[in-house]
Amino acid sequence: MLQSGRCGRERGMVADVLVVAGTHGNEVNAPWLLDQWQQHPDLIARRGLGARTVIGNPKAFAQNRRYLDRDLNRSFQVPFLESDDPMEWEIVRARQLLHQFGPAGHQPCQVAIDLHSTTAAMGNCLVVYGRRPADLALAALIQAELGLPIYLHESDAAQTGFLVERWPCGLVIEVGPVSQSVLDSRIVRQTRLALETCFRALAAATVCRGRYPKTLLIHRHLGSVDLPRDSEDRQMALLHPEIEGQDWQRVPAQQRLFQRASGSDCLDCIPEGAVPVFINEAAYAEKRIAFSLTRREVLPVEDSWRESLERLMQQGTSTMSDPEDL
Repeated sequence: MLQSGRCGRERGMVADVLVVAGTHGNEVNAPWLLDQWQQHPDLIARRGLGARTVIGNPKAFAQNRRYLDRDLNRSFQVPFLESDDPMEWEIVRARQLLHQFGPAGHQPCQVAIDLHSTTAAMGNCLVVYGRRPADLALAALIQAELGLPIYLHESDAAQTGFLVERWPCGLVIEVGPVSQSVLDSRIVRQTRLALETCFRALAAATVCRGRYPKTLLIHRHLGSVDLPRDSEDRQMALLHPEIEGQDWQRVPAQQRLFQRASGSDCLDCIPEGAVPVFINEAAYAEKRIAFSLTRREVLPVEDSWRESLERLMQQGTSTMSDPEDL
């Protein structure tokens, strides 16, 4: 492990952290955790950091729906945010969140942690969008402690406008598997553990005590795969049983991916050594994604990542007392 140099900043102004739950209204475990936290302020150790919590999509959450008009986690695209045209509810909500909690908002936050759950049998992971140095530094600190896989999502024109991209630093915590709309104490507990680890990492970065690994293991997004469809756009096959549940596992280039109703297999070519994730994720059926493909890579942890996160955490609006034991 690499420990950063001491910067002599033990207390002072630090960045506030925005914790978002219910960005998708039928993902109910993270909102439950925030409700618990509100009732029991000592439930989650903030390590001296300022924290603000919010339900991302309260209207969809009240109706137990993923969204009303469009996916909120695809609604933070600049053209939507800057347009004066009448907008769908989720675009209005994206503007509200930025107006309130954005870096220039009424209650400004520099870091956004977006809590999600997945129906796919992929366990827990971190999702990072692009290669912003502060995001990678935070992910490295969390991976070093929890060993969570990191899904690096980038260069996909069909999937843009993610919430955390509009804050200077941010990442998604995915916990699962769990069915949509189902409360599960295990999922709540694992979400809490990941969030506490995130606060611990940010607090360590604030006082330049982060213990960074030498390398970061990531799964870089290559693209997404839809189910086979006929000329009338009807689904022709389902996922082959050999690929179901194989998230994070390398598959052969000639892996049988789909199976027709007759029982015959559909052969398809995928990049050699590709690693599928979000296999049969329920929420992605409408997006025509049966699974996404990634490539496993190792990145050297750069000093610029650490410096970016430390600098950001020391530009905030809250007063940090002496940090708890890190």
